[in-house]
Amino acid sequence: MVRCLGPALLLLLLLLGSVSSAGGNRCVDAAEACTANALCQRLRSEYVAQCLGRAAQRGCSRARCRRALRRFFARGPPALTYALLFCPCGGSACAERRRQTFVPSCAFSGPGPAPPSCLEPLEVCERSRVCRPRLLAFQASCAPAPSAPDGCLWDQRARCVRAYAGLVGTAVTPNYVDNASARVAPWCHCGASGNRREDCEAFRGLFTRNPCLDGAIQAFASGWPPVLLDQLNPQGHPEHSLLQVSSAGEALEGRSLLSILPVLALPALL
Repeated sequence: MVRCLGPALLLLLLLLGSVSSAGGNRCVDAAEACTANALCQRLRSEYVAQCLGRAAQRGCSRARCRRALRRFFARGPPALTYALLFCPCGGSACAERRRQTFVPSCAFSGPGPAPPSCLEPLEVCERSRVCRPRLLAFQASCAPAPSAPDGCLWDQRARCVRAYAGLVGTAVTPNYVDNASARVAPWCHCGASGNRREDCEAFRGLFTRNPCLDGAIQAFASGWPPVLLDQLNPQGHPEHSLLQVSSAGEALEGRSLLSILPVLALPALL
């Protein structure tokens, strides 16, 4: 496994891209494509400054860091922001870069050395006007479809990817859990959830046991070349928010997130 990158090196990699991508590191390709786009580079520089740069020298301001990340995804060119988030990797060096791209030391993990119960960030999210609708959209957009062979309808995949990206920078910010896989989860566990273990596992399972989310991320990776080339002829509207709550998500408004989880909970893997 690759050792965690030091802050100075990580900042340099994020802003400038690292070595040539001739070796097939698509996360480097994504970083270089973002650097070549003025809007993407400006928004990325903003979140790096808040999460890792001078603005964070006296300690990580998680609120500012996460706000800058939400702005990056809300205003940046989706083809480029998604490429940074979902770049496919075939080795640990690429995967470690992908895991570090959105500064997990500030935006994802901490402040303590051990992850909290997943019920803690979930309850914070339920009280947040920013996080709650995004999590509802994620639950609705990425709910597995039993009729689909891979658990995700073809026209559902784009909505699922968009809704997942909308969670980055919230109380339930997900990230890649290691540099040996493409598994994602919020920074939390269910080992100390007591008699609410089932609620905790239901929430965490939305990320770790979700065939629709897995399929949507894989579909994005499979369509990588045209996605990255979109920057040459952008048709999107960067100012358009990533978060588009579906009719299903709107129908869930007003209900407790914990009460919704059993409806959307995923069966345990056999």
